[in-house]
Amino acid sequence: MDLCICETKKKLGSAAAAAGADKIREALAAREEVSIVMASAASQFELVEALVKEKAIEWERVTLFHLDEYMGLEEGHPASFSRFLRERFIDKLPSKLRRFYPINGCAEPGLECERLGAIIEREDPVVAFIGIGENGHIAFNDPPADFEIRAPYIVVKLDEECRQQQVGEGWFPELKAVPQHAISMSANQILRAERIICAVPDARKAAAVQSAIEKEVSPEIPATILQHHSDCTLFLDEPSASLLR
Repeated sequence: MDLCICETKKKLGSAAAAAGADKIREALAAREEVSIVMASAASQFELVEALVKEKAIEWERVTLFHLDEYMGLEEGHPASFSRFLRERFIDKLPSKLRRFYPINGCAEPGLECERLGAIIEREDPVVAFIGIGENGHIAFNDPPADFEIRAPYIVVKLDEECRQQQVGEGWFPELKAVPQHAISMSANQILRAERIICAVPDARKAAAVQSAIEKEVSPEIPATILQHHSDCTLFLDEPSASLLR
C-alpha cells in the first residue's frame, strides 16, 4: 500500500484522478474496452470533479460499475448513489460511457446481486476508485467484514456508525431515515481491480486511516484488506494523515 499525502482536498482529488486516469489510458491502449469501479460519497467530490476533466480518455470504451446502493431507495432520492454518479460524473463527461451498470436498490436484493455478479464476473476492472468510511469500511463492508465470500455483490446490514456518518454528511435528516441494509460490492471483488485509488480526506477519517495502515489485516477493520493489493495507493490530505506515525 502506497501513500500520497497532499496539502488540500482539491490537490488530493487531482492527484488521485490523475493516477486513475493514467491507468485507464494505459489499459485502453492495450485493449478495445475497459471497466472501472467508482464510489459515491462526499469524500469523492474532488476526485470526481478532477476525473471528468482528464484529457485523452475515450470514455465511450469504458464501462462503469459502482460500489454500493441502499436497499429500498429510488434512484431519484438525493442520497441515491446511482444518482450521484449520473449527476456528478456521467452527465459531465465529454462523451458517453460505453455502459453504466447501476445497482437497483428497489429490486429483489438476492436477484440483483446475482444479476450484477454475472455481469462483473466477465470483466476485469482496471481501476477501482474507492474511499474508507469512518468505521473503516470499504464500500458498505462494515466491520466485521466478510473476507471469505467470493460473490461480487452481497447484501449487508449497515452498522450504526456507518449510518450516522450518512447523517453527518447531510445525505439524510436523521438516523431513522437511513436504510439499514444495502447491496455492496464485496471486499474480494474490490481487490480484483488492477489498481485501487483510495481517496480519504478529512480529519474525521484520521483514525480509520491510521488503523487501515498500521494495524494487522482484520475483518474488524475492513480497509486493512487493502494491504494485500499490489497496486493500491491511499490519497490523503494533511488532516486525514494527522495520526500516522
